[in-house]
Amino acid sequence: MLKSYLTIAFRNLAKNKAYSAINIVGLAVGMAIAMLIGLWIYDELSFNKFHKNYDRLAQLYVNQTFNGTTGSSRAVSLPSANTVKNNYKSDFTDVALASWNFGHLLVNGDRKINKEGMYAEPELPKMLSLTMLKGDYATALKEPSSILLSQSTAEALFGNADPLGKIVKVDAKRNVKVTGVFEDLPFNSTFYEVNYYLPWSAYLADETWVKESLQQWGNHSFQCYAQIADRADMTKVSAKIRDVEKKHGSEGENPEYFLHPMSNWHLYSDFKDGKNIGGGIQFVWLFSLIGVFVLLLACINFMNLSTARSEKRAKEVGIRKAVGSLRHQLIFQFLSESMLVVFFALIIALIIVLIAIPSFNDLSGKQVSIPFANPVFWLLLLSFSLITGFLSGSYPALYLSSFNPLSVLKGTFRVGRWAALPRKVLVVVQFTVSITLIIGTLIVFRQIQHAKNRPVGYDRSNLLQTSLSPGTYGKYDPLREDMLKTGVVYEMSQSSSPTTGVWSNQIGFDWEGKDPKSLPLFGIVACTHHFGKSIGWQVLEGRDFSKDFSTDSSAFVLNEAAVKLTGLKNIVGKTIRYNGKPMQVIGVVKNMVMESPYEPIKPTIFLINYGWANVLTIKLKPDVPVDDAIKQVKAVFKKYDPDTPFDFKFTDEEYDAKFRTEERVGKLARVFAVLAIFISCLGLFGLASFVAEQRIKEIGVRKVLGASVFSLWGLLSKDFVRLVAISFLIAAPIAWYFLDDWLEQYDYHTTITWTIFALSGLGATCITLMTVSYQAIRAALMNPIKSLRSE
Repeated sequence: MLKSYLTIAFRNLAKNKAYSAINIVGLAVGMAIAMLIGLWIYDELSFNKFHKNYDRLAQLYVNQTFNGTTGSSRAVSLPSANTVKNNYKSDFTDVALASWNFGHLLVNGDRKINKEGMYAEPELPKMLSLTMLKGDYATALKEPSSILLSQSTAEALFGNADPLGKIVKVDAKRNVKVTGVFEDLPFNSTFYEVNYYLPWSAYLADETWVKESLQQWGNHSFQCYAQIADRADMTKVSAKIRDVEKKHGSEGENPEYFLHPMSNWHLYSDFKDGKNIGGGIQFVWLFSLIGVFVLLLACINFMNLSTARSEKRAKEVGIRKAVGSLRHQLIFQFLSESMLVVFFALIIALIIVLIAIPSFNDLSGKQVSIPFANPVFWLLLLSFSLITGFLSGSYPALYLSSFNPLSVLKGTFRVGRWAALPRKVLVVVQFTVSITLIIGTLIVFRQIQHAKNRPVGYDRSNLLQTSLSPGTYGKYDPLREDMLKTGVVYEMSQSSSPTTGVWSNQIGFDWEGKDPKSLPLFGIVACTHHFGKSIGWQVLEGRDFSKDFSTDSSAFVLNEAAVKLTGLKNIVGKTIRYNGKPMQVIGVVKNMVMESPYEPIKPTIFLINYGWANVLTIKLKPDVPVDDAIKQVKAVFKKYDPDTPFDFKFTDEEYDAKFRTEERVGKLARVFAVLAIFISCLGLFGLASFVAEQRIKEIGVRKVLGASVFSLWGLLSKDFVRLVAISFLIAAPIAWYFLDDWLEQYDYHTTITWTIFALSGLGATCITLMTVSYQAIRAALMNPIKSLRSE
């Protein structure tokens, strides 16, 4: 029986090649999209699950209230972290302090590499369940002169030689011994970019400010990771440690500590007013829905084309019923046909996915692959195929198997005036999804452009930034002089933060008229005298820093947001006390977008401090080719530090990186929207072909009576345009509701205008007309003699 079903299925596919191709290609594209999205979602949901203690690991966070807003941060103070470690031992298996992930120069003989790594307490590698290839957890970070390397870093430094016990020089100032090598972490791990670990004891010994921080409760500059005890409850332990700093910190800060579980680091990383509001999980839900709907579009094509050709299968159903076939047998037959189509589509879909994965990874910023060796993958693929086959074939099977054999065989069978209604509903569903995706893509693009076009308050062009190397520390004046002598550098300066970030936030400011109960928080940027000229900031009041004024060492330049926070009028010339030291305001600069382009500008104060400034900013002359200028800048660096590779970043590229997440979402949404339209148009093309074939005699009669090609084109096209219009009326409010909610998460966002909907509706209409016009015009141009000729 099954062999008979398959034989008939093959014959039907071969007999109706065009419709079969539309079905198979449509399903293949839909399945390929669903598979790619499935791989992306799996990667997102499995983030950090490489770590064996995934369910019991957490990071210490603190809520603090400044300027009337509560913010959540993973930057904690050393005394608070040590209190958690020492006073709550029964609640934790391990607690480990760590620095941020910074770049360091690693040298072994002639091999020099700049890689990112962190200082950490000895417990951290074990907590993260790093796979040790050499050495062990117990001794890896025990000694101050040790280093734990990743496999790729060890190979870069030592090649195929055994690195254990070998010496590495760090930042040209400390020799350390390799005490362990760990296997590189997978791309979907938070610690993927940590290429090595240095001992925390070395951090305390080398950096005076870190040692001083041991007594500073308000200095939130460090990370702390914790592994709760086996039987401990994360929520209860989090509640226990909430007030570890409150009695030591300022009342205005109201510091409240809590544990943020590793399971939430990636997908639930956003906080507002001290509460978690989600994060990447919204994109998981979004792409899940897109995957389901795009696959549904392909299934709808199958349903529509199968039911549209129902009259051609009616006699087959009638004969089968007449000779004794039961309805469930007919249902099984038609389902087996859909399964055969799905099987062919699956093979094509796998080929599409294999070809598309490299581009998909580039687009999504992932490193996903098809896990062919995983039996669970094949089980899921089989289930996915069966569900797709059942979903696409169920309605046609039930519909076709319901025909009355007596009416069919007597020749009186008609599908009825309402038979086309389900097909019209399905077309409306298809284009509702497609138009919603089009509107969504346009709004995401508009939001990105809106933020990109936001005035940044300084000149990003030809601006590059780099960190001071060991050979350039303390040599600002001669280095700047040599840079200017090259003739390719317009200006050079140093600062404690690049123009694309504010790395320090401080309290301790006071001024006349300030509310004594308030605790304002300002961003602080220490810089050299030439910082403003280098970045081209805009002075609105007063003046810039200048070496002509020796008093500028005790002076402030404020941005507009900082002036607004103080509430002072005519602020230039007034005094602001900074930790008790009087500082005179000499200038006000236009707000600069130094952090997120979607958020309000942070109140920021600039001051002169050469020792604190370790970020170098170089403004290249615009009339010099960039490559030539960089070569000369690099030569100057080599003069001062021949052992350190010259690594730099362009400021405009760093700024553009702030849009990376939104741009990836926008690009993926655009691709999915185009493919959704493609799938919908495939079905529309098939239906237009069927309708033209069904009305061929009517068209012939109309042509004989004098109808023009244009009027016949309009006759065949208007029904489809009407369906798309209905789809637009449904899609527009749905898109507006969800996208308006999405935009509200950004403080700086665009507005949803009627033009976006008009463009989407017009675009969908044009696409529809282009799709159906070929069949409509082809039918209208046909010789009426052929269409009216009786057999």
